[in-house]
Amino acid sequence: MPDWLLYTGSRRTHDGVDRLPPPPPWRAFDGGPVLPAPSGGSGNTHQATTYRPSDDAVQQVNAALYLRRPLLVTGPPGTGKSTLAYAVAHELGLGPVLHWPITSRATLRDGLYQYDPLTRLYAAGREVGGGPAEDEDIGRYIRLGPLGTALLPYGRPRVLLVDEIDKSDIDLPNDLLTIFEKGEYEIPELTRRAEPDAEVLTADGSGGAPTRRDGGPGGRVTVRGGTVRCSAFPLVVMTSNGEREFPPAFLRRCVTVELRQPAGEAELAAIVREHLGPLAGEGEDLVRLFLRRAGGGTLATDQLLNAVYLCRHADATDRRELADRIMPYLAGAADDD
Repeated sequence: MPDWLLYTGSRRTHDGVDRLPPPPPWRAFDGGPVLPAPSGGSGNTHQATTYRPSDDAVQQVNAALYLRRPLLVTGPPGTGKSTLAYAVAHELGLGPVLHWPITSRATLRDGLYQYDPLTRLYAAGREVGGGPAEDEDIGRYIRLGPLGTALLPYGRPRVLLVDEIDKSDIDLPNDLLTIFEKGEYEIPELTRRAEPDAEVLTADGSGGAPTRRDGGPGGRVTVRGGTVRCSAFPLVVMTSNGEREFPPAFLRRCVTVELRQPAGEAELAAIVREHLGPLAGEGEDLVRLFLRRAGGGTLATDQLLNAVYLCRHADATDRRELADRIMPYLAGAADDD
């Protein structure tokens, strides 16, 4: 294994990220005060510890870490695009993955922060004995989104999963460019105030969770001057099913990797063993069935896992018929024989 690799795909947690060299001069950020890295696992332990990355994926993850650039992961459904983010966070001990699922209505502000003016207005209208409003803490009504939390000045990079970015509005990739280049953003609701400092909730936090001020789960952090600027640029993993093309300006600022479906019986069998352990030996015929069917249309590996598990526990007289029901074509189905 080359010595320069921090993420190796070993699936064993280690502190390799501490060997990360200083960023290129054009990707250096100086946000502060620096926050300690949040504790806890990646948030998806099983997937993270059973994921088998390709050599190309390992190389490109490390390139993104070194260059402080977003990683754009493309490939058909079921190839582990989203799981890659959890695998990296688990191995490098980078804490819970911040997940931003993208829809056609998603905007840049959704990822950065949310402000609840109606609840604040209601609180401001409550007066006791004609006195001042009970609550002037504006931070209680601001919650940072996944992207906004990832850009806090953590001492180690957070992992941000921007899931299915190809489903976004056409403008979102371009809107992200400025944020990725500057590594900072403003919260106008704070900058307009005479006192722009405020303690706000993070995407890790919860309104009912114990208050912490270290940016960890359940925490609040202090935003100074209404501006958030990162210290360690996050590892941004953006997934795409290839449903659209992205602007050249966006692509040149990303490190890209394409994931492919497992190609052979041995590779598929190894994946089944990782996920199902002793049950894998009972799924050899289903692995061969999956490979034969894959020539007629699009299938995903998790369909095979579901079929092996169900055929093991279901009292089915015809395993093939049951597997066929669990493994329908996702696209490009051939006519029945």
